Amino acid sequence: MRVYNFSAGPSMLPLEVLQKAGAELTDAGGTGQSVMELSHRSKDFKPIIERTEALLREVLGLPPHYKVLFLQGGASLQFAMVPINLAASDAAGAPGASGPTACYVDTGVWASKAAAEGAKYCRAEVRASSKDRNYTYIPAAPAPAPGDAFYHITLNNTITGTMWDSIPDTGAVPLAADVSSCILSEPLDVSRFGLLYAGAQKNLGPAGLTLVIIREDLIGRAPAWAPAMLRYDIHAAEGSMYNTPPCWCIYMTGLVLEWAAALGGLPALAERNKKKAALLYGYLEKSRLFRSPVEKPYRSLMNVPFLVNESDADKRKAIETRFLSEAAAAGLVNLAGHRLVGGLRASIYNAMPLEGVAALVNFAEAFEKNV
Repeated sequence: MRVYNFSAGPSMLPLEVLQKAGAELTDAGGTGQSVMELSHRSKDFKPIIERTEALLREVLGLPPHYKVLFLQGGASLQFAMVPINLAASDAAGAPGASGPTACYVDTGVWASKAAAEGAKYCRAEVRASSKDRNYTYIPAAPAPAPGDAFYHITLNNTITGTMWDSIPDTGAVPLAADVSSCILSEPLDVSRFGLLYAGAQKNLGPAGLTLVIIREDLIGRAPAWAPAMLRYDIHAAEGSMYNTPPCWCIYMTGLVLEWAAALGGLPALAERNKKKAALLYGYLEKSRLFRSPVEKPYRSLMNVPFLVNESDADKRKAIETRFLSEAAAAGLVNLAGHRLVGGLRASIYNAMPLEGVAALVNFAEAFEKNV
């Protein structure tokens, strides 16, 4: 029996995508092979990666002067690759504090980790943070300094459930953004960014693929000491095939993009995502048992943390445990909050249907009556 999977990642995939992949599992495109068996340099795999990139460009509306890279290592590796390629000193082994400056805005756990990693390769300056209120809002965007190599934000914060309500204007300074948990969720003006990166395991496909979209003029800035596998210029020159790419994940991402395009693209996905979020936040607004900790203007469309209204820690934990157990029995799984913050969380990515959110709300309403 299929359940409604509210995991923050790896997340649920569209059923239609899974069914098509299943039908082609042992014979992809009449090759007599699974995609997992195809050589990445074969004539059979080439149309798969080309089709995936073409669909991505179509769905996202990518300007032609942006390169698409299919990499590995997750968003966490990009915490290092971004500063290495955009801001690292030419001196081998030079400490980050002696390199060019980069502006970071700290809006949560992953944004904080990105800044800490960036500090190993450049002067990563955290110039705004929402840590003072437990990351429940997005701080005012500071102006970049004229000499900044780049400006980094996390557009949607998976753990704390916040999202930027507007894209900061960084002028001539390239804006780099982690969009792992919000890519494809609504229209995005890519031309406002110098670089976007995302782990695939939330809205794009299965875990194992990392997507990088980079403006062409930013390629080729890595210092000579940078490892080959961490250089955007090498991956771009080799068409994402400097080494063996995650072939299966690229194929699956292509199927997800086909599904998204058939639904009507980003405008249609945005409409459906707003309906889901409105239903869940609407329930939390009127609930006596649960509440959203996030300030209204910054509430995520994709990740909805919620807390039990109980001051006694032991009672609160007991209610959470019971809620998770009974929800799982009802086919509503992976609703625990992140281990670093606790509480509860529903991730309602593109593949989550409105019926799944309605089932969660109905369950929560019934649960609340019996607490």
